[in-house]
Amino acid sequence: MDVTVNRPDIVAEIAALFERYEQALVEKDVAVLDATFWDSPHTIRYALGENCYGFAEVHAARVAADPPPGGTKEARIRLEILTLGSDFATVNLEFKPRGKPGIGRQSQTWMRLPDRGWKVVSAHVSIMPAADCS
Repeated sequence: MDVTVNRPDIVAEIAALFERYEQALVEKDVAVLDATFWDSPHTIRYALGENCYGFAEVHAARVAADPPPGGTKEARIRLEILTLGSDFATVNLEFKPRGKPGIGRQSQTWMRLPDRGWKVVSAHVSIMPAADCS
């Protein structure tokens, strides 16, 4: 099993997919958001005020969400991408939430699935108090 850490070509693939996902959040492009996540009852997404178990619940939350103008993130603080081999990756983002005190954290677990490509299989977003988010 190949577990080579952070092959540049794989990091670039994941970075591009993550940026596409982030833009889709701002634009509420549900088709892109849905295409990013694994269409499976095993997919999990925890976010602010929602716990989604399975793709159907993730989709329903996406359709119901009203994203704020300009998105939910005022500024990125730190983005970390880790890839292992050519089929597994994690993305972790620390950010300043738009219009809210505290610090935001977002994590995604990505897997390359046969005949489906890269998909998020698990995701989490939270906001916690912070002394200084500048």
